[in-house]
Amino acid sequence: MSGQQKNPDVFVSMPHPCSYLPGKTATTLFVDPRYPLNRDAYGYFTRLGFRRSGDLVYRPHCRDCNACIPVRIPVERFQPTRGQVRTWRKNADVCVIAQPARFVPEHFVLYQRYQAHRHPGGGMDDPDPRKYSGFLIGRCVETKFCELRIGQRLAAVTVIDQLNDGLSAVYTFFDPDDAARSLGTYAILWQIEEARRKRLPWVYLGYWIGASPKMTYKANFRPLEVYRDGHWGGL
Repeated sequence: MSGQQKNPDVFVSMPHPCSYLPGKTATTLFVDPRYPLNRDAYGYFTRLGFRRSGDLVYRPHCRDCNACIPVRIPVERFQPTRGQVRTWRKNADVCVIAQPARFVPEHFVLYQRYQAHRHPGGGMDDPDPRKYSGFLIGRCVETKFCELRIGQRLAAVTVIDQLNDGLSAVYTFFDPDDAARSLGTYAILWQIEEARRKRLPWVYLGYWIGASPKMTYKANFRPLEVYRDGHWGGL
């Protein structure tokens, strides 16, 4: 961060049920929500393993567990697997259109379908547009809602934050009827290519959690760097 900026306070939450590992209790570090973050400051915290949900910039900080490991892809060293190459080719007809971060009813309808199919009863299938916007849109960052369209049809939306040193993958949701296309994988492959086009060195993927089936897919993107003990290194 700029030397002219006062460092924000960082707080720790009360213990709460873990969102990723059933039966576990979690605590979270979060940056003072009153602090006026900009791209530089947000990027600084991202490099320290933080993520955002709406305007809340946070990082897991559990006393007896370190399962949530920040990960990022080094763009120039990335080597796709054969399966990822097949996924890229399978989706050659997909057109990606970057849109400003705003509420779009078409996006929200697709988001609801995705949540109802992939995470029923998980708390994210609430039909409240304000909660949806509060989850994906942040005031302190430059965010794009990138539409993945097949012809005129909206097949997926991948939400990314623009950083000075990379792209941060916030969330991707897709049409459950297109599961065979592996659009979640394709979205990450597209983010890598977009970062390469912009000459940005990193794609930040958030947290890899080896014991969580929903998070293990991130280890399929190699090489993958992890943030441990205050520095980034190989998985």
